[in-house]
Amino acid sequence: MFRQGDVLIIPVPQADVPACAPVPRDRRGRMVLARGEATGHAHVVGGPGLVLLADLDDPERMFLEVPAHGRVTHEEHGPIPLPAGHYRVVRQREYIPGAFRPVAD
Repeated sequence: MFRQGDVLIIPVPQADVPACAPVPRDRRGRMVLARGEATGHAHVVGGPGLVLLADLDDPERMFLEVPAHGRVTHEEHGPIPLPAGHYRVVRQREYIPGAFRPVAD
């Protein structure tokens, strides 16, 4: 399990990855796991053949397919190496009266 700020990356068996579609890259060509609303900084992942996927039934649920190795980077955190595997990406949420929302970064 890996954590970088408000992003948690959990290894999962390949069989637990639902039907997904690739998440489009941002304007800078990056695969963004989460973007900070307050700072504009982003948690970005990359690696050879690595694919960021979104669940077709719930596009907020994201997964990573890492065939060889990957790396998660952010402007304010140290890089995190990812070994080959499949991962679920979870963004930390907070409770506000009557609802949950992603933690503002």
